[in-house]
Amino acid sequence: MSPRPEPRPPSSRLPRFTPAARWVHRTTAVLMGACVLTAACLYLPELAQLVGRRDLVVRVHEWTGLALPLPVLVGLASRALRADLRHLDRFGPHDRTWLRAVLRRDRRPAARPAGKFNAGQKIYAAWIAGATLVMLGTGLLMWFTDLTPLRWRTGATFVHDWLALTMGVVLAGHIGMALADPEARRGLRTGSVSRAWAEREHPLWRP
Repeated sequence: MSPRPEPRPPSSRLPRFTPAARWVHRTTAVLMGACVLTAACLYLPELAQLVGRRDLVVRVHEWTGLALPLPVLVGLASRALRADLRHLDRFGPHDRTWLRAVLRRDRRPAARPAGKFNAGQKIYAAWIAGATLVMLGTGLLMWFTDLTPLRWRTGATFVHDWLALTMGVVLAGHIGMALADPEARRGLRTGSVSRAWAEREHPLWRP
């Protein structure tokens, strides 16, 4: 009789994001970065003088803003990405437990149960999606000056400007959190994460 093969030890890496999900995230990040940089060049006099060519900056800002939803819309063709979006859209009792632990500054892994995405990531995803749509709508009102009344454009400009400032702060926080977690960044770069990290940060997640 041939010897029975020995069972393979479990892999130390777990698949987390498919190529489609990583492509959507990177493309969206590039477009969002272009929007933020061009907005800064339009509103900060020092940057405006340094860059110049205001008309070109305005055009880049407008077209990158219009393109922001496209990566997600194209990515919806991926079943795995649709599954990720469903995970982001569901808020359960363990998410409330996670938020209470964060508010108490309880850093114990057992006090912060999370599935594939924790409650903070879900709140961020919902907020940034809603804010992007509002920015797109107000931007269109400001763009088509011949089709919208002055009072609409004035209100749209006010909302657009202040929401842009808020988005800048939130995005800075998001980038700061990413910089503080090298393994999470590795997951978005390579598609896999260490088993130890997954068990510590996302104990309810089952790949």
